[in-house]
Amino acid sequence: MSETEGRPSDPREPVVRLFRDLRTRPTGLSSREAARRLVVYGPNQLVRKARGNWAKELGRQFTHPLALLLWAAAGLAMAAHTAPLTIAIILVIVLNALLAFAQEQQAEHAVETLARYLPAKAKVVRDGGLQVIDAGGLVPGDVLVVEEGDRVSADARMLDGAAEIDLSTLTGESLTAYRSAAFDDRAGPLLQARDLLFSGTTCTGGQARALVFATGMHTELGRIAALSQRVGRDESPLELQVKRVAWLIAIVAVTAGAAVLPVAALVARLPLADAFKFAVGLLVANVPEGLLPTITLALAVGVRALARGGAVVKRLSAVETLGSTTVICTDKTGTLTLNRMRVTDIWTSAGPIRNTGGKWAGLSSSPPLRAVAGVAARCNNAALEPAETGDPTEIALLRMSVSLGESGHNGERRRQFHFDPSLRMMSTVDTVDGTPWVHAKGAPEEVLKRTTMMMTADGATRPIGERDRAEIAEVVDGYASQGLRLLAVARRPLDAGVPLPARREHAEAELTFLGVVAMLDPPRPEVPDAVARCHTAGIRLIVVTGDHGLTAAMIAKRVGIARDRTQVVTGSELDAMTDDELDALLRKGNELIFSRSSPEAKLRIADALRAEGHVVAMTGDGVNDAPALRSADIGVAMGVSGTDVAREAATMVLTDDNFATIVDAVQAGRRVYDNVRKFICYIFAHATPEVIPFLVFALSGGRVPLPLTVLQLLAIDLGTETLPALALGREPAEPGLMNRPPRRRSEGVIQGAMLARAWGLLGGVSAVLVLGAFFGTLLLGGWHPGAATGPGSALHHTWQQATTMTFLGIVVCQIGTAFAARTQSASLRAIGVTSNRLLLWGIAFEIAFAAVVVLVPPFRAVFGTAPPEPAQFVLLLPFPLVVWGADEVWRWRRRRARTRSRNSRPDG
Repeated sequence: MSETEGRPSDPREPVVRLFRDLRTRPTGLSSREAARRLVVYGPNQLVRKARGNWAKELGRQFTHPLALLLWAAAGLAMAAHTAPLTIAIILVIVLNALLAFAQEQQAEHAVETLARYLPAKAKVVRDGGLQVIDAGGLVPGDVLVVEEGDRVSADARMLDGAAEIDLSTLTGESLTAYRSAAFDDRAGPLLQARDLLFSGTTCTGGQARALVFATGMHTELGRIAALSQRVGRDESPLELQVKRVAWLIAIVAVTAGAAVLPVAALVARLPLADAFKFAVGLLVANVPEGLLPTITLALAVGVRALARGGAVVKRLSAVETLGSTTVICTDKTGTLTLNRMRVTDIWTSAGPIRNTGGKWAGLSSSPPLRAVAGVAARCNNAALEPAETGDPTEIALLRMSVSLGESGHNGERRRQFHFDPSLRMMSTVDTVDGTPWVHAKGAPEEVLKRTTMMMTADGATRPIGERDRAEIAEVVDGYASQGLRLLAVARRPLDAGVPLPARREHAEAELTFLGVVAMLDPPRPEVPDAVARCHTAGIRLIVVTGDHGLTAAMIAKRVGIARDRTQVVTGSELDAMTDDELDALLRKGNELIFSRSSPEAKLRIADALRAEGHVVAMTGDGVNDAPALRSADIGVAMGVSGTDVAREAATMVLTDDNFATIVDAVQAGRRVYDNVRKFICYIFAHATPEVIPFLVFALSGGRVPLPLTVLQLLAIDLGTETLPALALGREPAEPGLMNRPPRRRSEGVIQGAMLARAWGLLGGVSAVLVLGAFFGTLLLGGWHPGAATGPGSALHHTWQQATTMTFLGIVVCQIGTAFAARTQSASLRAIGVTSNRLLLWGIAFEIAFAAVVVLVPPFRAVFGTAPPEPAQFVLLLPFPLVVWGADEVWRWRRRRARTRSRNSRPDG
């Protein structure tokens, strides 16, 4: 049997042909045939796309540009026969590679979560009898038995029976759908076919037999899984920037080594061993060994902080992406609002009544009002006891019915036509006091299309006229303009003894209009402030919701999203737009509201925004939101109301479903990115005082001894520098963080001004101070250019003291650099000297570490240090103040120039 043999071209074809195509019969397959088909079709499982080989991924960490530089340094050290230095550099490479590899192994598990929807067991008819088998053993051609409480294990065509099916795993719709073998839907989307069952859904009532036509990745659930995997994940802006930084460092280091090594060997006439030693020192000085681990840990700190604030971020680099967000596409219900529906108003032909503090103000005992309460209770799947369960809208309707004296679900449910997003209606067929009734609720405009009669104030019915329709439309617009969610209710009796309508278009026809129910879902109190922060931060807000346009617009206005020029685009209008028209609409830059939108619309909007260069955060909660969540730069899933699939497909999960949490996450992302730039500036600032001593040594032709040994340099880069750099990753937000526009996606983490500040100002001042301490120590010890300082010479101890002064000078200059790097423009006084206690502890550690290197004999022997005189220690004390003071003056001048520029503008 070929792989496609026995597969139906259309599962909605006549059952007889379906049996023929699948080569099966109503009594099911034999066990032997099922085993053979299992080999052909494979297990009934969702298959995850194969991941890369872990060994290959780990190997890639050893070939990163920074790692390659260190390998080159290790090779030069080995050629120079300096084994301790070689081992030290290799250890640095291994530690960095392992840490980076561990970060990248934080994989996403969306498909594994989808697989949880498949039950462990399934009931099938095999060998002429009912058997319980592993769900993974289902094959096309099996006859599946589905009963109340079962999860459907494969896509199947119903053969007999009827059942209520929870399709929320596929459609996101909480209302159950009625499926029956009596239906025969040949047209329309496959998911809406009323005689088909789909893998991953749940039977909430009834019993049926169905013919399996698709398993595993060929099911609708598998299609969604495949789509989620096909939507790739782009590298975050920071990931791209770090790669650029690494290549920049590599180019600088290689260029410096290639240019200076011949000078050291040929012009300065250094011995080959000394030339190699010089090259190793230059490479090591140019490679910030702690850069990648520091960035990783700073992002991890951001992840932990967000989790405490209600946002669980699943990928470290996503923290930085949040900081560059330019557009937030948010749903309304539950994100901007509390998702706590409450009926506030009811309108019937007897007049309006209002719910004020739990009491109805108005005529609350008229026949139309009692009819509204009855329909709201029966056309309903929620429950109030023993605990409130169900959709918040239906719970609110049930509460309203009880408060008006309706006892609840009285009557026998005979049939249900589930809520159809395209029709925006739901209806049930119930027997009440022996009479079958159709009870319907839905969007007012849709219910009105299907009504021919209207109940009067005295309980009689009469034909509905154009004046009635105009009055109802006016009432609807009035409620919607107040931000209320609206439903119309209607009903009609059926003739006893006549077969119940099998199709909803037959049931939902010639209805009698009863009234309009208006509900309020209050905005979250913290959302207006969060929206205001978005506006000051230059972040655009777009509402994408399934609600009525006027309702969504009013809620958006209440929380501050909607402005005078905010445009409302309905789902039908969006569907009619070409891609160019959608691009033109989004390019205007105004806030927008997309009402009556589908999950597919979310994906289209996200793709269009990203094509325009925006960094997009998109909210979602349903299974079919998964592709849009993965396509967005930041997919945001609801932790309370969202499905497992949405939570796994998203980059960030809100544990409180709160829009304000998204804005807090954006602020945290900006802070993390700023802090990354701060410690990059801090690390780069030390390259100048570390490189210049080697240049002095080389360019002097050996007449000036080496001011800093390579092992002392590693002690700085790996010992004294790391903890303060990590502490800068915990720096609190700088004033005005959310008062500036988002940075461009193309903006580099390293800019010319940063390099000038790091290498020129901070590094230059540090280099002058350090070399001053080095030469001062040598000269006071009786050294003159060209004098011997090697082992056994009279000046060897003096030279060791001088290199120790260079080492300590760089360490104390790091302290001044750390305080200077804490802000990019504000003064240190604006943020407080002691506001980052971790930095103070980091500085204490580097002082203690430097003391150990200089004062403890075993470490002195390894690093070649010698304790300077007390007066020389005192000379180092003002170094941090000089470095910080120079940078403080530079930042003050920048602030003053910026203020003058603003004041000189015509609109300033």
